[in-house]
Order: sequence, then structure tokens, then C-alpha cells
Amino acid sequence: MPHLTRTTRGTASTGIRIGFGIPGFAHPLVAPVEWSELTRPGTPLKWVVLNVANGPGERPDPHCLEAAGRLRNAGVRVLGHLDVTYGARAFGELISDAHRYLDWYQVDGFSLDRCPTERAALPEVRRTVATLRALVGDAHIVLGHGTHPYPGYAETADQMVTFAGPWSDYRWSQVAEWTAEYPPERFCHFVHGMPRGHLEEALRIARWQGASTIYFTDSVDGGGQGDAWQSMPGYWDEIVSRIGTGVSE
Repeated sequence: MPHLTRTTRGTASTGIRIGFGIPGFAHPLVAPVEWSELTRPGTPLKWVVLNVANGPGERPDPHCLEAAGRLRNAGVRVLGHLDVTYGARAFGELISDAHRYLDWYQVDGFSLDRCPTERAALPEVRRTVATLRALVGDAHIVLGHGTHPYPGYAETADQMVTFAGPWSDYRWSQVAEWTAEYPPERFCHFVHGMPRGHLEEALRIARWQGASTIYFTDSVDGGGQGDAWQSMPGYWDEIVSRIGTGVSE
């Protein structure tokens, strides 16, 4: 199978402790159950993206502030959503959004969605990340490429999303050879449209490809940005029970 192409990586990665990264649920008023579930004790949660209105919005939102506060009180990182628009978004706009997230929601870092992947865009992404780190002490930075970028990006962020897409693509995906030089903690996989019956297979792929942060959902992309990630999968309880104890393949 294509996702088992590198024996040495797979053998070394079977003991990976997997946890969740949440790409961004719908507004807490629209998805109250989802937000409340995230503070359930024992949930293997690494971070949650707070996306108020494709960014921080125009003014502080008390419902989002309350949701972010509950997560931080539970020891979970909250990341602000910054839409890089594949490099088209102006540096000043991104930093302005970052300031709003910090002033209004006291975020712990940022997720740079629709991050470019090519080598030519790397210097500007480095500049943005360096500025964000100067704003937040110990900031956690996730680059949302959605595919494997030029390897130099791996030295820029704490984590990279190297797969974001449908199960039909993920089950036949291949991992870039250069990722073997980095620990699994560096990589995230987000998969939508994944049926319950394939959960074990999907977890196996993530481990073999060396990704320790995941989000799997049976929701499908309806054509809008982030649609697939806005609700919790129907098998949430099952996947929490499978990986909550850190049991490896």
C-alpha cells in the first residue's frame, strides 16, 4: 500500500502517542456541544484553533472569550486563526489580526491557515512567524500547508499540517522522504469524509507516516472554507477512547 512505502520510518513510528489538534469548530453558539466536549477530562487534546470570523472578528466576542477561557483553565493551548491566503495576505494585516487575538482572547499561539508551500515564499513566512513569536512568549505556531511544503518550512514552526483533505486521498497518500529527519510531534494530519469503519486504518496511516497530531471527521467539505472541521465526528467518543490512553499499534 502506498502509505507503507518506507519500512524504516514505519517501524520506528509504531509507538507514536497521538493527540488531537482541532482546526476550528463553528462559533460556540452554533456548536456548544463540541466546545464543551473539549474540556472533558482525559481527552488527548494538544491545541484548539479559535476562528471567530475567519480571524478575530471586528470586536471581542464574549462567547468565544468564555470558550477560550475554559480551554486554558483545562490546560489546553488556544491558537488564533490567521488566514495567510497562500502568501497573498499583507504582513500588516496578519500582525493586526494577531494583536486582536492577543488583546481579546489571550491566545497561546497561532495557526497560519492556507500557508504557502513553495521555497520562494519561505522568507516572508519566516518574517511573519518571527514577529508572532516576539508578540507571544513561548508561542505555539502551526503552519497549515495541507500538503508537504518545501523542507525549509520545518525549521520555522512548531508544527506543520502536511495533510488536510478527504479520506479518499488520505488512504492512498505518501509521506515525503524528508519528514523522516524530524520527530512525529512536528506533523499534523486532518482528514474529512472518513467513515467510522476505517478509523483503525486511518490511525495506522498517521503512525506509519509519522504524524502525532490528528483530526478525523465524517463531515465532508461543503465547498466553504473550513466547513468540514466545524462539527464533531459521530465517532468522537470512540476515537477518544482509542487514543486517550496513548496505546500504540
